[in-house]
Amino acid sequence: MEITPVFLPLIGLLLALWAGAAIFLMLKASREIRSARAHRNAARRLARMVEDGPAIALLVRSDGRIEAPDRFARWIGLDTVPEYLTELSRADGSGLSEEQVEELSSHVRRTQKTARPFKMVLRPIGSRKTLSLRGALADPMVSPSGAALVWAFDFTETEEELARLGEEAARARDDFAALVGLIEAAPMPMWFRGSDMHLRLVNKAYVEAVGAESADRVVADQIELVEQIGGRSAAQVAQQAADRRQPIERILSATINNARRTVRVTDLPLVGEGIAGYAIDIEEMEEQAREFRAFREAQRSMLDQLSIGVAQFDSRQRMTFANQPFHRTFALPPGVVGDRIRFDQMLTVARENGKIPEVRDFPSWRKELGEWFQKDEPEEFNWPLPDGTHLRLVAQPLPDGGLVMIAEDHTEQLALSATRDTLLRTRTATFDSLSEALAVFAPDGHLELWNRGFPIAWGIESEALDGHPQAEQLLGNIATQLANPQEVGKIGQTIRAATLDRKNNQHTVELADGRTLTYSGVPLPDGNGLLTVLDVTASQQAEQALRERNRALEEADAVMTRFLASMSYEFRTPLTTIGGFAELLTQGVAGDLSPQAKEYVQAITTSVEKLTEQVENVLDLSQSEAGLMPLRKTKVQVLPFLEQIVRQREDAIIGAGLSLDLNGNPQKSIEVDRQQLERAIGQLLDNAIAHTPRDGKIMIEIAKRRGVNRISITDTGEGMSQHEMTRALEGIRMSSDGKGIERRHGLGIPLARQLIEAHGGTLDFQSRKNAGTTVTITLP
Repeated sequence: MEITPVFLPLIGLLLALWAGAAIFLMLKASREIRSARAHRNAARRLARMVEDGPAIALLVRSDGRIEAPDRFARWIGLDTVPEYLTELSRADGSGLSEEQVEELSSHVRRTQKTARPFKMVLRPIGSRKTLSLRGALADPMVSPSGAALVWAFDFTETEEELARLGEEAARARDDFAALVGLIEAAPMPMWFRGSDMHLRLVNKAYVEAVGAESADRVVADQIELVEQIGGRSAAQVAQQAADRRQPIERILSATINNARRTVRVTDLPLVGEGIAGYAIDIEEMEEQAREFRAFREAQRSMLDQLSIGVAQFDSRQRMTFANQPFHRTFALPPGVVGDRIRFDQMLTVARENGKIPEVRDFPSWRKELGEWFQKDEPEEFNWPLPDGTHLRLVAQPLPDGGLVMIAEDHTEQLALSATRDTLLRTRTATFDSLSEALAVFAPDGHLELWNRGFPIAWGIESEALDGHPQAEQLLGNIATQLANPQEVGKIGQTIRAATLDRKNNQHTVELADGRTLTYSGVPLPDGNGLLTVLDVTASQQAEQALRERNRALEEADAVMTRFLASMSYEFRTPLTTIGGFAELLTQGVAGDLSPQAKEYVQAITTSVEKLTEQVENVLDLSQSEAGLMPLRKTKVQVLPFLEQIVRQREDAIIGAGLSLDLNGNPQKSIEVDRQQLERAIGQLLDNAIAHTPRDGKIMIEIAKRRGVNRISITDTGEGMSQHEMTRALEGIRMSSDGKGIERRHGLGIPLARQLIEAHGGTLDFQSRKNAGTTVTITLP
């Protein structure tokens, strides 16, 4: 066939079109290959992401076959994924249990039929994993035949966390219930306010404190425990605590159970919740604090009165108290307590004033004293100071870490001790130099002390006394030296009376050698007894002459007494004349007197009255002693008689600020010289008024016992010691030199005694120093 030139271009065009189509197909195939590669890579990446994801997809087809990665098999304890769902449970006990497989199959079939999703949790046999399964109908793109897609999640950690949170929640609920019960049972009032500061919750103690019916009533009526103070209510204070976000604590008074009590109220803000509050009753603590402060002030006031220096330091070694003797002892300046001076600073100040011992290394010595604060037991020291003062120092540690420092000046005591030693030596030397024989016996009867003349006086060997023998043994040696050995019993009685009975006793004894000894027992203040022995052989010869001379003196004294008694008229007449003329001058007989002259006349009248009274007392006393006192006895009602005496001294009793009680039977009567007995009782009553201080009391009682009339005058006055009472009863006596008169306590008491004894009665005094006096008058 002949090819025409017309076909050549057509053939070329066809070849070109074929070549272009081939190139297009090649390019399209290349793009599809690249797209397939990209899809394959994406599928691999997605498959890897699914493999590494926290969930595993399990596809269950309608015929029960399953598709799942191998990781799902490892989760349920199998080596490989089985082909069917029912094969997830193995006979060897691995995988899932039959019940779990049955439950899963039931959920899957329901989902395949109804497209209803499901959730379930299962735990493989022998595994600690917990799997959460969530199933739904698979998308037709995944499986068009109505398969179920189940996602499996490893729920192990989440379940453990949920279990832990559940336990914590249960524990929190239990704690909350216990806390609520604790708050309800708390003995202190507690409450809770909301953000609006209104009461929301109160406990039982709060309800009882405000006296409400119930907690609901308190919340409904908003009954506050604390009333408004300083213009601020309890809600306003709680709002202030909420604004500050800090608790507010205050001490105030509140009414609790119908009683005012001191309470400590605390408002505690709870972030985002409200305000909690509680009130603690501190009334007893405040009372104890007040008592402690009062006790401390009383103690410090008492310490200020002591002569011993006392200082107290706290646990930081700062001085908190020091009394005045302590300041004087260490020459401390005023204000050291207020400045809270430290212990070491106090020592430095005392060292500068020369009030501590001289030491070579003062800093080390001061540091050593600082260890007193850590001691468990008190320490005692003796400090000799440069000025010759001797201090006894006691450091008493306190339980709180503080220290009490006691400083006592023993200088005088040491001087007294030295003086005592000197006195003892002097006493021994004095005993040995006395002409009397002396011996001191203890209360148990043994011989304690004697001088050299004691064994010589009794004629016994001095070696017999070296062992301080008992009195019985010593008396056995003395008995051999007596003219009458039976008289040794009197010597023993004298020793016993001086040591045990505390009585003086004196006797005379004849010795076998013809000597005469007089011995006496004297009780000593220390409880011992002193036996003095004196050889009176030579003095007996002059005794008779002295007795005769004494009789002559007694007769002369009686003559003088009778003379004074007979001179009563001679004494009274001049005094009466002087008093009469003074009265005439006062009445203006000699003309008007100037004021100064009237004062002189008044002084003369007063002096005459006092002198007349004293003269009468002296004369009556002299007459009574001489037995010449005339008595004119009449029958006298005792109570009216005493009332008259008291009425005469009413102004003096009122002026002295005293009270007087008179008790007795108004029917009792006695036969006495009314005037003389009135003077005697008046003297005793005047003495009681003069010696009883203001606001004192005097009691006069009348009694009759066993036919004897008793009148007792008791006062709450100064009282008298035994020595003072003896001097008061003596009145006026001749002085020791015999050249004058010695006045003791006036004539009132001796005169009263003489007048009462003239009536055949007795006058008895019972008095103690600063404890008053009781005078008892006994009349027949």
